[in-house]
Amino acid sequence: MTATHTTGQRSTAKQDWAAGTTVFAAVMLMLAGVLDIFRGIMAIAEDDVFVTTRNYVFEFDLTSWGWIHLALGAIGVVVSLGLFRAATWARVSGVAIAGLIIIANFLSLPYYPAWSIVMIAISGFIIWALCTVRRDDSFEPFERPGRDM
Repeated sequence: MTATHTTGQRSTAKQDWAAGTTVFAAVMLMLAGVLDIFRGIMAIAEDDVFVTTRNYVFEFDLTSWGWIHLALGAIGVVVSLGLFRAATWARVSGVAIAGLIIIANFLSLPYYPAWSIVMIAISGFIIWALCTVRRDDSFEPFERPGRDM
């Protein structure tokens, strides 16, 4: 006995997978953005949570890092809202913002090392999720193909 697979079922599985990774990336980017906003606020307020190091190549003022993280976080939240709508501009912007978050966290490693590594890993997952979905597989994450809403 052999099983017959139709292309409609296979396409639906691909689209479900694509929608799942897009929603995953949107949620992770929203999380990274909100956490970066909080990190930026802490740095602007010059909270005692941050470590001060000397003789680091990329030495900036803590307030400067705060504004950088605050801006990246705010942009990340806006882009994640576009990802929930499966917008192409949001996928491209999401990869760019996640890349910038990786760079900013790498450069601010001496100020908050453990959290910087966590944010680098989260941003890496965001980039992976946004780059693995092909354009022809994606659709609105909260719609089912073949259903009229």
